[in-house]
Amino acid sequence: MIKLYHAPLTRSIRIYWLLEELGVPYQLEVVQFAVGKTPFAQRSPYGKVPAIEDGDLAMFESGAILEYVLERYGEGRLAPRPGTPQRGEFLQWVHFAEATAMPPLGDIVRHTIFKPEAERIAAVVEDARGRAAATFAVAERSLEGKDYLLGGEFSAADVMMGVTLLIARRFEVLDARTPNLLAYLARLEARPALQRALR
Repeated sequence: MIKLYHAPLTRSIRIYWLLEELGVPYQLEVVQFAVGKTPFAQRSPYGKVPAIEDGDLAMFESGAILEYVLERYGEGRLAPRPGTPQRGEFLQWVHFAEATAMPPLGDIVRHTIFKPEAERIAAVVEDARGRAAATFAVAERSLEGKDYLLGGEFSAADVMMGVTLLIARRFEVLDARTPNLLAYLARLEARPALQRALR
């Protein structure tokens, strides 16, 4: 059985949500998120959240865990089949959510919450907000006329992006310029599996 190391209000929501969507049995190990000078400071394998243990395997990185869980336990659910045209689009959005959309949000979080007040740099936050706006404009255009990133069907790419958008909204990056993203996030928040992961 998968053991998920989860800290509320972190990227580990992605894996919690995914496991709930798939109905995969898991053991939840809730850890208190430790704000430290090192990113590897959590009480979990490798000091990161999310992290999982599955038999002899221990791993971290939410996107990698998501792909692993889908391959091992998904039974073809929540992802297009490998080799199909839609698979490329799926992988694009899975990685966009973390590799492209999260870095400016991370800068905002570091310079508004994590760093001591004397070390916070307002110019970094301002720059990050501009980068985030440009990044989310791409997703905003992509969602025009679509319920989900891949069209009419919910997928694990939406799990990745949904948590990124929850963080973006918390730091007031989403606004009237992103009506498609706000409507999309409302659809995601209506899903019972996400509601359970956020409790």
